[in-house]
Amino acid sequence: MALTVLGIVIGMSALVATVGLTRTAGNRIISQFDQLAATELFITARPGMATGTIDPRAIPWDAPERLVRLNGVVAAGLLSDVNVHDMLVSASPVVDPANQTAFKLAVRAASPDLFRAVRAELASGRFIDGGHSARAERVAILGPDAARRLGITGVERLPAIYVGDELYLVIGILRDVVRKPELLGSVIIPEGTARRHFSLFGPGMVVVETKIGAASLIALQARAALRPDDPRTLRVQLPQEPRRVRDDVQTDLNMMFLLLGGLSLVVGALGIANITLVGVMERTAEIGLRRAIGATRRHIASQFLIESASMGVVGGLLGSSVGVLIVVGVSAYQVWTPVLDPLAPLLAPAVGGVIGLLSGVYPASRAAALEPAEAFRH
Repeated sequence: MALTVLGIVIGMSALVATVGLTRTAGNRIISQFDQLAATELFITARPGMATGTIDPRAIPWDAPERLVRLNGVVAAGLLSDVNVHDMLVSASPVVDPANQTAFKLAVRAASPDLFRAVRAELASGRFIDGGHSARAERVAILGPDAARRLGITGVERLPAIYVGDELYLVIGILRDVVRKPELLGSVIIPEGTARRHFSLFGPGMVVVETKIGAASLIALQARAALRPDDPRTLRVQLPQEPRRVRDDVQTDLNMMFLLLGGLSLVVGALGIANITLVGVMERTAEIGLRRAIGATRRHIASQFLIESASMGVVGGLLGSSVGVLIVVGVSAYQVWTPVLDPLAPLLAPAVGGVIGLLSGVYPASRAAALEPAEAFRH
């Protein structure tokens, strides 16, 4: 009997826990989506209506300084693709034809504030600062993919790379970036270096991080702040609303967890049906005696249905309690905010009772069908 109730306890605790964990994880996913997508925008130059070409000087070099004056802007930085023509990047001045030591890597120019705007994390070293850019120093930061290809694991020994024939000191290696993932495979140099040595005429893009909910307002103000003479030369890109993506993710989580909880409930229901059927077989003499002293088929069926339903209710009560504890425990371990449906713990005993009732229908009908004489004979 106890093992049968344990099956329902496991099933109901799994169902309550999965519903709670699904809501908790969904709330976490939604907050992550909102925190990223609702706080970013990108500003680029718009192609000319007549020529279809992009003016390389459409974005001013002091764009980050102008934008951070707007209320709601957290950080802004410049990012540009550097045209290095056919130059290869290598970690050795000697190119070995037998072994590939030189690679065609993307070289990008960044302002010092870009790393905060893209939420970059360093694995080792330091970021580019304003002094590097003002002096047009030949220094570089490597994305983790670029560093891996070049065989550079740290900056403790002052490694250097060659962009073509020019030597660049590696001062930092990125671990990760939240925005602009193309930086992970790039060689990043100061914008002042790109302007002097690679004839970079103007920034390619402004990456802006805003406070939550301020992106739409900043998008309306940014063009006038950067180009009051001709705001139409700039294009502001806001990320698409991630509601559909996050809803799909949450739906998939709901389906997966509910299937697992449903499977546990099926196992528990089969356990109740099995133990009830075994009880009918073991209590055949009792059933015959009760029928002989006047009990009707309905009385016998009601007895077994009440027993199975009671096991379901008890299992539901215990299972809902265990499920709530699991949700709270996992949330505390992950430092999440637990989200529980208030109806789930309350409905769990009712669901357990219904499952127990349905599981006992066949054993109860079999017990009610026994004739007194046949029951005493067995």
